[in-house]
Amino acid sequence: MKHLLQRPSVRALLAVGLIVLGAAGWWLGSPLFIDDEVDEAFPLSATAIVPDDMTRDEVETEMEDAAESPVVMEDEPMPAVGTEPAGPMPLLTGSFQGADDFHQGSGTATVYELEDGSRVLRFEDFEVTNGPDLHVLLVPDGDPSDRDDLTGYVDLGSLKGNVGNQNYEIPNDIDISAFGSIVIYCEPFHVLFASASLTP
Repeated sequence: MKHLLQRPSVRALLAVGLIVLGAAGWWLGSPLFIDDEVDEAFPLSATAIVPDDMTRDEVETEMEDAAESPVVMEDEPMPAVGTEPAGPMPLLTGSFQGADDFHQGSGTATVYELEDGSRVLRFEDFEVTNGPDLHVLLVPDGDPSDRDDLTGYVDLGSLKGNVGNQNYEIPNDIDISAFGSIVIYCEPFHVLFASASLTP
């Protein structure tokens, strides 16, 4: 064995193996010690009607660019009273709770309907224990406790950050009334980190 370890090719393979193991260990373990903070504003396009030839993301980008441009005053008539858009309407809301003593969560999850009928899920004052490859799931079960309770879920994408306000678009073909909770879920280990039961 000693003579085997003295061979350059064996030492090179061991070094590569240690590097791979170290990288995998860092990817899996580092989120537990590092917070990933975000702070997204409520979508500027929330009260906008999205044209047929544009997506909501494109409208959002244009509105963000316009908000950063210098203000130019024009002599335009003020809109008549009562014609202001109704604004985003909250449909469902819930408070996050941790899944167990180690996996903790807090903050609110609210599903809003926007002017054009699309929906957005917003997290506010949100915080959850960090972990590798966390996803945001829309789940039929109103009080899931483990992965067996996630049947029929819709994945809204990777969690943008484990701390802070953030938005997630809900596909138009989803019947939101068929879902009872939002779950923060670790894909590699199939573990629930936090959930929020949704009520009107």
